[in-house]
Amino acid sequence: MKKTFSIILERFWPYMKDYKLMFVLAFIGMGLAAAGSAGAAYVIKPVLDEIFVEKNEELLYLMPFAVVVTYMGKGVGVYMQAYFMAFIGNDIVRRIRNKTLGNLLGLELDFFNKYRKGELLSRMFGDIERIKEAVSVMIPMMLRETLAVVALVGVLIVQSPKLAFIALIVLPLAVLPIRILNKKMKTITKRMQEKAADTTSVLGEIFNNIEIIKVNTNEEYEIEKYKYDNQKFCDYTMKSVKANELVSPVMETVGALGAAVVIIIGGKEVIEGTMTVGSFFSFLAAMFMLYTPVKRVTKQYNTLQGVVAAVERMSFLLDLRPQIKNGAKKLGTTVERIRGKDIVLNYGRISALRGVSFEAKKGEVIAFVGDSGGGKSSLVNLLVRFYDCEGSLTFDGIEIKELDIKSLRRSIAMVTQRVYIFNDTVAQNVAYGQEVDEKRVVEALKNAEAYEFVSNLAEGIHTKLDEFGTNLSGGQRQRIAIARAFYKDPQILIFDEATSALDNKSERAIAKAMQKLEKDRITFIIAHRLSTIEHADKIFVFKEGRIVCEGSDEVLLQECEEYQRLKGKIGAE
Repeated sequence: MKKTFSIILERFWPYMKDYKLMFVLAFIGMGLAAAGSAGAAYVIKPVLDEIFVEKNEELLYLMPFAVVVTYMGKGVGVYMQAYFMAFIGNDIVRRIRNKTLGNLLGLELDFFNKYRKGELLSRMFGDIERIKEAVSVMIPMMLRETLAVVALVGVLIVQSPKLAFIALIVLPLAVLPIRILNKKMKTITKRMQEKAADTTSVLGEIFNNIEIIKVNTNEEYEIEKYKYDNQKFCDYTMKSVKANELVSPVMETVGALGAAVVIIIGGKEVIEGTMTVGSFFSFLAAMFMLYTPVKRVTKQYNTLQGVVAAVERMSFLLDLRPQIKNGAKKLGTTVERIRGKDIVLNYGRISALRGVSFEAKKGEVIAFVGDSGGGKSSLVNLLVRFYDCEGSLTFDGIEIKELDIKSLRRSIAMVTQRVYIFNDTVAQNVAYGQEVDEKRVVEALKNAEAYEFVSNLAEGIHTKLDEFGTNLSGGQRQRIAIARAFYKDPQILIFDEATSALDNKSERAIAKAMQKLEKDRITFIIAHRLSTIEHADKIFVFKEGRIVCEGSDEVLLQECEEYQRLKGKIGAE
């Protein structure tokens, strides 16, 4: 038990110490509740001995008030403890969720590529919810019931030290089977939580990939996958219930044995006159009442094993530290030159870039072309420092690793073929992360050739978009993303297949708008349609992680076989 509490307290003490007054009030409530339980058992003695045996009429009218006060005190105590501990638990969980998300968002992109989103959601909500229950319900209940046990044991000793010694010998008999159940419970709950994460992940994949599931008529296949994980989760849940519910019959059997012994010995003492009837029944009531809090404490401790597993899983997220270290230097208001020399990037054992060198100056449009997997997007990912590389990558002579990451990314706008639309208004999507200036939003939408369709929406720029922008077409979503880049007004522009979802007419219009945006900036374009990058100042041709040619469209058409092949391939398509 000591180890269980130390694991939980070690993680939550930094939070708990901020609620000292509320803990004091909660402990006062626990004390009142425990005193009420003990008082209810103790009051039986004067009721029987003084009122029913000695016929004390004055006490007859006083004792009901004592009973009412006892139970009122107990009720107030239970309420105080429940309210203040619930507040502490909920507030701690709020802070932990905020801190966990803040910690996760500080991690590199590679972390999110490795871990399933469903598992992260399961830990953020399922595991932390268990922790809240422990802090606000389980641990306070265990403390309250422990105080009740102490108070009731006091009543037993006051009424009959001899019988108390006999009754309390029986309690340790329950310890061994309960300890075995506790160990089993910890293993089961850990597996149960892992399987809960699996089921959440499967659901996340289904909902995120619903189009491909339906177009391939794989509904039954996905249902079967989910059924398997769901059945496993159900099996572990029932094992947990079985282990948890064994506590009650074990404790009741032990309690019955103790009661049987006490009735025999205590009854004999009453018959012999060495113990009063009131003392005996007060003792018996206290003993029966004693087994209830003991049973509750044991059952809650059993359940607490699952919380320990949740704390360990949640602690993993809180203790993660980014592998990409932040620098201290800030980018200037303008970026004049970006230079890469002998850049090498590996994704595990897969080589993505092999000794790549390039240079880009303010006002230039730099295009990256090549077959899929050639390394184009990998180089772009390095520019926003999603990954770290070997070799040198500098912005105005400052190594990228020395730059403050936020300063770097605030200078960059990136539009990819995967468009990100949030469940918010058009205006909030365009001005994402910045204060909404309606005039600038409209201007950005016009530049992105998006204002015409947006103005026809029900509430114009204030129309709320569905999650993933499902109430827009693919081309409309892409134009919203391009408008976001216009609104940000960055020093560095990155277009990664930014016009891939547009028709030829829209693409030509966007290309003109992009050229306006490219002025006095450094622009990087990854394009499948080579016609969209013919105006580029430099075109770098990638093949198998290397740059095999560079130059203008005109020069490459004359001198680069790979570029000629790409032109021919796309023309054939």
